[in-house]
Amino acid sequence: MPNEAWMSQVARDLTDVETGFLNGTLYLIHDRDPLFTESFVRTRRDSGAVCVKLPPCSPSLNAYPERFVRSIKSECLGQIIPIGGRHLRRAVREYAEHYHHEQNHQGIGNEMIDPDEGIRLTGGPVECRERLGGILRYYRRAA
Repeated sequence: MPNEAWMSQVARDLTDVETGFLNGTLYLIHDRDPLFTESFVRTRRDSGAVCVKLPPCSPSLNAYPERFVRSIKSECLGQIIPIGGRHLRRAVREYAEHYHHEQNHQGIGNEMIDPDEGIRLTGGPVECRERLGGILRYYRRAA
């Protein structure tokens, strides 16, 4: 179990002015994991954000992030062995691009969330494109 000082340092790192992942965010929505100590919440609050703790036994309140995490774990991170932080960040960035711009989603009528401009729906041969060395593949009409 991490101690208060360690979690406070994690919160400071996440909100660092130059490299903080949560830098500029207004809200941090989190579950009731004991990792979110009072020191963590206080440090995050001091950076100008509101920490919102989810009610107990409410997995459906977090459905969209839960689905994304499940997808990225099974389709991407379960297929690679990250060899460092930079490699892991690149894999997550590439997957997020693929998820939002190239992957069809059944929940929204088999459409893409934010399709790239210039995608043709009809005419032209179909071509296969790859990301992350072929782990992520998608098909589109050649321009």
